[in-house]
Amino acid sequence: MSLSLGWLSAVLAGFFTVHVLQKLCFPYFWRDLFFLLKVIKYGAKLEVFKLTSRVVTVLDRFIQQAQRIPDKPFLLYEGSTYTYRDIEERSNKIANVFLERGNLKKGDSVALLMSNEPDFVCVWFGLTKLGCSVAFLNTNIKSRSLLHCFNCCGAKTLIVGADLVECLKDISASLQEDSIQIWALVSQSDHTDIHPLLDHIAAASIQPVPAALRAVTVLKTPTLYIFTSGTTGLPKAAVITHLQTLKGAGGFWAFGGTEEDVVYIPLPLYHSAASLIGIGGTIEMGATCVLKKKFSASQFWNDCRKYNVTIFQYIGELCRYLCNQPKGVQDKVHKVRMGVGNGLRQDIWCDFQNRFGEIRMCEIYGSTEGNLCFMNHIGKIGAVGRSNFFYKVLFKYDLVQYDMVKDEPVKDERGFCQRVKKGETGLLLSKVGATSPFFGYAGSKQLTEKKLMRNVFVKGDAYFNTGDLMAENQEDFICFKDRVGDTFRWKGENVATTEVTETLGLVDFIQEANVYGVEIPGNEGRAGMAAIIVRPGHSFDSKKLFDHVLRDLPAYARPLFIRLQEFMDMTSTFKQQKFHLVQSGFNPATISEPLYFLDYTQKCYIPLTDSIYQSILAGERKL
Repeated sequence: MSLSLGWLSAVLAGFFTVHVLQKLCFPYFWRDLFFLLKVIKYGAKLEVFKLTSRVVTVLDRFIQQAQRIPDKPFLLYEGSTYTYRDIEERSNKIANVFLERGNLKKGDSVALLMSNEPDFVCVWFGLTKLGCSVAFLNTNIKSRSLLHCFNCCGAKTLIVGADLVECLKDISASLQEDSIQIWALVSQSDHTDIHPLLDHIAAASIQPVPAALRAVTVLKTPTLYIFTSGTTGLPKAAVITHLQTLKGAGGFWAFGGTEEDVVYIPLPLYHSAASLIGIGGTIEMGATCVLKKKFSASQFWNDCRKYNVTIFQYIGELCRYLCNQPKGVQDKVHKVRMGVGNGLRQDIWCDFQNRFGEIRMCEIYGSTEGNLCFMNHIGKIGAVGRSNFFYKVLFKYDLVQYDMVKDEPVKDERGFCQRVKKGETGLLLSKVGATSPFFGYAGSKQLTEKKLMRNVFVKGDAYFNTGDLMAENQEDFICFKDRVGDTFRWKGENVATTEVTETLGLVDFIQEANVYGVEIPGNEGRAGMAAIIVRPGHSFDSKKLFDHVLRDLPAYARPLFIRLQEFMDMTSTFKQQKFHLVQSGFNPATISEPLYFLDYTQKCYIPLTDSIYQSILAGERKL
């Protein structure tokens, strides 16, 4: 008996010792393991789709949910409730209209220019039921970029929301020349080239179109085009396959979302976060989502209380806006338990939780077109994701040394990249292979190739260049450090400096422009700044420049600051030097060259004085 008790005591002591060692040396082991098992379970489902050549798409999943829970609210929008059945039947109507009148066939590409509203989802699903690929157009883009988008994705049909019809007046003639058919969600149109759609929808059948039209046998079949500024140039149409939409739809579920959740989506649906993760994730769970036409910081918490929101989507800038709202006694009176998004700065993260309660913030890292995703399932403040031994076996990525002055990766004597040591900052590269394919951009093999780095570690390998500088700490948390190259983020949008530079170059008095981003304390991302050389024989015209950027650039891409220079610093490879300009910022006390600030009240660029500089730092100026 005593011998048995001795063995039992020894076993218990052993278990206790192992438990203590695990807590000390591997504190996240079990949480990592359980999360990884969920990821593997979801991935196994996708593998079954490959093996059986019968893909259950996000749309198929929606139709299943509409049959299972037809009367459950799917979308809540501006006081109205739309059930799964409502969206299913209206999308059937739209599919029938275009099957009969739109001359659309399986495989066609259709462009969608709409604000957040239930019909965005209905049109998207209706077109997908016909087997069409849908191109989501950014509602901020201007005429030149809009025409470019059609050429990228090959769309010959455009569907536009009622509130955006006027945006087409400057390009409707060009669209007609390209034989692009325009449909608008209106009852009647004053424009002969724009076909009204609402009456046709009202008269259409609610019966589903043949399922064979939407049937998919290959996961890598394109289903969407989502436009991104990427790293350079005009907007690029990232090819989104069913594989990517299904991965996005699993996000909420992987973080612990259930069908009991109510998801708040204040982000634009033309972005992958709102459409793939937000709408797709709601469908996967069989949950309900509250769709906002546009984010409002003053309405956010009232909406959350009104609709019993439990999960919300964010970008870092959104959380900062919420923290900047006047404090109230009801700040912690809500049912929100989780936020899912990206770009949340560490200081804002802490302020947000201190003020609004212990909401679990789940950071996701990944670009629209990228082949790698990090998920901070632990909730570690300041980290964009979590890695470990198991994750690295499944997903091949590396951080390589990067020369910020030369604006290029550091190479060894053999011409290969060099990995950084743990804790050091490096350029994030993701290996392209069968398990992590890169689908690139529609209409341009050159742009697709430009995002790849070849012969990185050995001859013949290929990696997706994220353009992001990251660091992986000793606990295997991934932290975002900065952007490199020709892109920076402002107001939650990617700003391609090449596009802004080209737009500024159209001004008659500008000889050369160098666009970059500068940090403004208390603001997410970087604000646009342009160093320009005035053409000989001309003078700087602040009013003309203001009118030009207001007309031809979206608000987030307009340079807030102008720096007049006599010459441009160049790199050894004749690239414009940005590093020192970025480092010097926009402080008139330390910069001897003339500086100007974009002033919306005076409707021109005004001299940036020290008092204006101080008011910007104090948050007293509109940015």
